Amino acid sequence: MTRRSSALVRLADLAYRRRGRTVLAWLAALAALVVVSGAYAAPFTADYSAPGSDSVAARELLTERFPAVAGQTIDVVVRADAGVAQPAVRRGVEDLLAGVRQVSHVVGTASPYGQVGATSPDGRTAIGQIQLDVTGPDDMPVVETQRILALAEAANRSGMRVELGGQVVTSAEGGQIGSEAIGLAAAVVILLLAFGSVIAAGLPILVAVTGLGVSGALVGLLAALVDTPDWGTSLAAMMGIGVGIDYVLLMVTRFREFLAEGRTRRNAVKATVDTAGRAVLVAGSTVVVSLLGLAATGLSYMQGAALAAISAVLVVMLAAITLVPALLGYAGGRIDRLRLPLLRHRPGSPGWARWSGLVQRHPLAASAAGLGLLAVLALPAAGIRFGFPDAGNSAPDTTTRQAYDLVSDGFGPGANGPLLLAADLGDTDVLTPLTDRLRGLAGVAAVSAPRLNPARDTATITVTPATAPQSPDTERLVHHLRDEVLPAATAGTGTTVHVGGVTAATIDMNADAAARLPVLIGGVIGLSLLLLLLVFRSVAVAVKAAVLNLLSIAAAYGVIALVLEGGAAGRLIGIHSETPLPAFIPILMFAILFGLSMDYEVFLVSRIRERWLHTGDPAGSVSAGLSATARIITAAAAVMVAVFAAFIPSSDVFLKVIGIGLATAILVDATIVRMLLVPAVMQLLGRAAWWLPAWLDRRMPHVRLEGSLDDSDSPTTSVRSLPPRPQPVAAGTSIH
Repeated sequence: MTRRSSALVRLADLAYRRRGRTVLAWLAALAALVVVSGAYAAPFTADYSAPGSDSVAARELLTERFPAVAGQTIDVVVRADAGVAQPAVRRGVEDLLAGVRQVSHVVGTASPYGQVGATSPDGRTAIGQIQLDVTGPDDMPVVETQRILALAEAANRSGMRVELGGQVVTSAEGGQIGSEAIGLAAAVVILLLAFGSVIAAGLPILVAVTGLGVSGALVGLLAALVDTPDWGTSLAAMMGIGVGIDYVLLMVTRFREFLAEGRTRRNAVKATVDTAGRAVLVAGSTVVVSLLGLAATGLSYMQGAALAAISAVLVVMLAAITLVPALLGYAGGRIDRLRLPLLRHRPGSPGWARWSGLVQRHPLAASAAGLGLLAVLALPAAGIRFGFPDAGNSAPDTTTRQAYDLVSDGFGPGANGPLLLAADLGDTDVLTPLTDRLRGLAGVAAVSAPRLNPARDTATITVTPATAPQSPDTERLVHHLRDEVLPAATAGTGTTVHVGGVTAATIDMNADAAARLPVLIGGVIGLSLLLLLLVFRSVAVAVKAAVLNLLSIAAAYGVIALVLEGGAAGRLIGIHSETPLPAFIPILMFAILFGLSMDYEVFLVSRIRERWLHTGDPAGSVSAGLSATARIITAAAAVMVAVFAAFIPSSDVFLKVIGIGLATAILVDATIVRMLLVPAVMQLLGRAAWWLPAWLDRRMPHVRLEGSLDDSDSPTTSVRSLPPRPQPVAAGTSIH
C-alpha cells in the first residue's frame, strides 16, 4: 500500500510541479532583498571589549569625565637618521599634523616636539599622536583612515620617514577574510571532476551563488538589528558556499541514483528530497546548533557573526527543499549531458568499497592507526599560549609593522603598547607617591606625569612596559598592577585606579574569551548529542560522532600551535616569529568545525542506517554506506578545504591561522575520521552500534531520516524492496 507522502515531500513535489514559479519566486526574493538591504542596511559595528573588565571600567570612566583621551588614537612615528630636531623635519611633521586635523573624526593632534619622552634617546625617532572621536577601531570609516595614510605617505621625503601605528590603521590595512571567488573557482573544478558533467556540476554552484546573494542581503539588514562585525559577511559567505555546495552535491548524487534505478523524473525528485533532503535538514540543523553556541558565548561580536552565518545556512536549507527540486525538474535526464572528455560517471564507488572491505577486515589496526595520527597532530596543542598578536606579527610591508619596528628600535618594545591608568580621584595627593611607586617597579620602562581633567576628579598616567604587548611578562605586569600595586598604593585614599589602554583591553578580551570556550564546547556537544540520538536512535553513534569530532578539532588546534611556533612550518605560511593564539579563534573554529563535521557524519551514517534498517547486516551496511557517500564527502571536503585555504595568503596573521586551522580540520575529518575511523569503529561495534535503551526508544519521537516513499513506478530493485527491517537493538538484547 502506498503511504501518504510527508509534508516535506509534498512541498518538494509542489516545487517540482510549479518549478517555473519557484525559480521566479527565488529571483524575486533576491531582487527585493537587495533593494531593501540597500535602503535599510546599517554599518557594521562590533564591540570587542570584555564586559565587566577593568579595561572597560577605565574606558567608561574616561568617556564620561575625560573624553579628550577616551577615543582611539593613531601614532605618528617619525624617523630621521640625521635627527628629528632638524628644522626641515620638524616643519614636515607640523605640516602633516595640520593636514590631518582637517580629516573627519580627528579631534586633536599632539606634536612630538616639546613633549617629555616623545623623542628617543638617540634623537632619531619621535612619536606624535592623532586623537580620534571613535571608541572602537572599526568605528573609524576606512576612507578617512586612508586619507590619513595618504597624508603620511606624502610626508615621506629624503632624510625623513613617517609610519603610522594603532588599531585603526591595522583595521584599515586588513584584507578580506577569505576569497569567495577562489572558493567558487575551486568548487567548479572539483565538482567537474566528481560528476564529469557540466550540468550536474553546475547545479550546486548555481544554488550556492543564489544562496550567497540572498544571505548577503540579509546580513546587511541584520546589522541594523544587532551589532555585527564587518567580517560577519565573509563568514556568512564562506558558510553559505560551503554548505550549499555540500548539500546540493548530496542531493544531485542521490537524484542520479534514483534515475539510474528507472524512476520517473518526478518520483526521483520526491525520493531525493525524502532521503537526501532529510539528511540535509538534519545536517543543517547541527550546523545551526553549533553556530548558536557562538551566540550563547555572550560575546557581542560573536553573536552578530553567528546570526549572519546562521542566516546563510537557513537560506541554503530552504533552497534544498524548494529551489533544488525545481532545478532538478528542469534538468531531469539531461543532468548527465555535456560530459567532459575522459571523465565518466559510474554508479557506485568500487574503489571505496574495496577500501571499506580492507578497513573492516582489520578494524583494530585501522582504529589504532587513525587515533595515532590524530594524537600526533594534536600533540602540539598542549603548548598553545593564548594571547593577542601585536603589530610585530603584521606583514613586514605594512605601515603598522614599520611603525612597530621603529618604536621598538628607538624606545623599546613596550612603547608599542603602553598601559593607560585611569584614576577616579578621591584625593589628588595620591598621584605623586603613586607615580613614584610605579617608576620603581620591575618590568616598567617609563611612567608619564599624571594628566588631570578640567574638573580635577580624574587623572591618567601612562605606564610603558619594558616588554612587548604580546609578551607574557606584560600580561603579568598588568595583573600585578591590578592585584597588588594599585590597591596598596590607593588604600584609604578614596581613589580607584583602573588599568586600561589597548594592551590591557586585549589581555582582558583574551581572558574573557578563553573562559567561555569550555562552556561553548559543553553546550554544543550536548545539543548535538541529543539531535543525533533523536535522528539515528543510537547511543553509540551519537557518542562516537561527538568524540571523533573533538579529536579532529584537537588535531587542527595542534597544527595551529605548530605553525604559531614560527619555525619551518610557520614560515611556509608566512609566520616567522613565535605568535600567541587569540582565544576567540578556537571559539570560532570549534563552532564552525563541529557543525561541518556533523554534516559529513550525517551524510555517511544516514546511508549506513538506511541499509541497516533494510538488511540487518551491520558489516554490509557500513560497506554500502561508505561506498555510496565517500565520493560525495571527499568532493565536498575538497571544496571546503579550498575555500578555507584561501585565507592563508592573507597578510593578516589572524586570517592565516583561521585558514590553516579550518582547512586542516576538514581535511583530517574527511579522510582520517570519516574514511578510516568511522568504518573501523562501526565494524567493531557491530549490532551494538544501533543499541538504544527500550525506555528511551518508547519516549523519543520518531524521525524518519531514510524517508518513506513508495517506489511503485520503479521497475528495478531499490533499497526499499530489500528484506524487512530488523527490530531496533534494545536493552538486554544480545549483540554478539
